[in-house]
Amino acid sequence: MAKVVKFGGSSLADANQFRKVAEIIRSDRERRYVVPSAPGKRFSEDTKVTDMLYRCYEAVGKGKNATAEFLPIAERFNGIIGDLGLTINLDHEYDIIAENFRKRAGKDYAASRGEYLNGIILANYLGFQFVDAAKCIYFTASGEFDADLTDACLASVLEGYAEAVIPGFYGAKPDGTIQTFSRGGSDFTGSVVAKAINADLYENWTDVSGFLAADPHIVDNPEIIEYITYKELRELSYMGAGVLHQDAIFPVRTAKIPINIRNTNVPDAKGTMIVPEAPENADNKIITGIAGKKHFSVISIEKDEMNSEVGFLRRILTVLDNEGMGFEHIPTGIDTMSLVVSTEELEAHPDAVKYINQVCRPNHIEVINDLALVAIVGRGMKEKKGTATRIFAALSHANINIKMIDQGSSELNIIVGIHEKDFEKAVQVIYDMFMLSE
Repeated sequence: MAKVVKFGGSSLADANQFRKVAEIIRSDRERRYVVPSAPGKRFSEDTKVTDMLYRCYEAVGKGKNATAEFLPIAERFNGIIGDLGLTINLDHEYDIIAENFRKRAGKDYAASRGEYLNGIILANYLGFQFVDAAKCIYFTASGEFDADLTDACLASVLEGYAEAVIPGFYGAKPDGTIQTFSRGGSDFTGSVVAKAINADLYENWTDVSGFLAADPHIVDNPEIIEYITYKELRELSYMGAGVLHQDAIFPVRTAKIPINIRNTNVPDAKGTMIVPEAPENADNKIITGIAGKKHFSVISIEKDEMNSEVGFLRRILTVLDNEGMGFEHIPTGIDTMSLVVSTEELEAHPDAVKYINQVCRPNHIEVINDLALVAIVGRGMKEKKGTATRIFAALSHANINIKMIDQGSSELNIIVGIHEKDFEKAVQVIYDMFMLSE
């Protein structure tokens, strides 16, 4: 049996955190494959190593001395090595990185070096094999993740090692050029490794004790979710809930490998289990979690007999496609349609509304800004009478006007659109209605 364990930047920010991580790994012999992030912040005013690398690369690009600019980063890693009492010397690695900065190896290369160096140190500290992700995690020439090649290569390489450290966040293109995933991509690397070795469990260690039912910046001490399904996680992550990179569920989801979110600083806490289906003994709350985002706009379209006009929606979507725009939701009526889009994206394509007007000739079209979306997600909502009524009542009692309502046929979530100024209050009152009353 084997577990893949991924540790975030805060979990590996300094030597003391390294010791905690090593203790966690050594306490369970099944924790055999480790995916580290780059060192994160040691305190609130500190700078993440990844950000230091970006700045260093930019400075070198402006003509600054690469070796001198890289020195603070080297000192950060050397501090960890010294505090742990290790005998390894990474000066040669630093020289290679500085030289590649001078040769303009790319921002992705620069960003990936935090994970790379941290992986070498952690492997040395644990006595595990170091496996460079660039040798077994692959992207296509166009930068798309190559899942099949990666899966085959990782399975083959890791089969030869009882224990290994594989840095997160990056891989390589066919020509050897380093390519990174998006921020939080170490979560995805952990998921890919778990799938490749058919792990029994993927543990994702971070600085919180699980997935929270609501944003702690809005709700004081929100409950930790004990079990959440892949589908619920996808809905909440898409709407802004943090902890886990939203794409990280896909590799393990196909293999039905559960994910356990754990806290490096509170290792005895059970955390949150992310599973294909919740077990029968899981909590029976109607709502699993609440999440949301601000800064949306609504393109409101009115046209008589819109519903009988063949191709009406297609023409609108063609405009968005031509403009390179996406959309969030399309609530409709008989003679009305609303396109919910990101305000930032709409501002970047100022002619989109004009083009929609040209191809559809509506009676009226306008843009409404300052919209926020709140997603109420829960497997317990299915066929549960009165859920929507309770949501609307909570908002009504708080004097919050609902501008949009959207519910999928799966009954897994209900999304409401409200004015941005009411966002925090809406999350709080919905949380109180469902989490505190059950």
